[in-house]
Amino acid sequence: MTTIKKSPIDLLDDIYSLAYWMTGSEKATSELVNMTYVNADMRSEETAILKTFRECYIDRYGQETDFCIDSIDCKPERNLMAVLRQWAADIKLSVLLNEISGLKHAEISEIIGKPVETIRTWLFLGRKLLVSDMLLKVSA
Repeated sequence: MTTIKKSPIDLLDDIYSLAYWMTGSEKATSELVNMTYVNADMRSEETAILKTFRECYIDRYGQETDFCIDSIDCKPERNLMAVLRQWAADIKLSVLLNEISGLKHAEISEIIGKPVETIRTWLFLGRKLLVSDMLLKVSA
């Protein structure tokens, strides 16, 4: 079966949808999409553009995964929260890449930089979390 690769322009709708689901705000979505396309090479492949989107999202919202092991002035609570926010963002992005962009597990693994088995686990957990989150919002 032949897969059709999308050009950066063809990805615009997918990137916008991903950005909206990740941020929940039209203004933040527009900023994130603009940052992605400013930093992307227009001759890049689909996965490279989506990696750029992820990097822009992380840069914009400051979700770093640095561990503070030997530093004296380290605040473990702050680093732990940053790691948990990054983890949650990557799980949500994994589900959205699969559901909105229709990417396969291996492609998502390449974009996120985690093993395929981790992505499969995240997809399972992420779908359940997104459904329960939506049910809580509906019931409120």
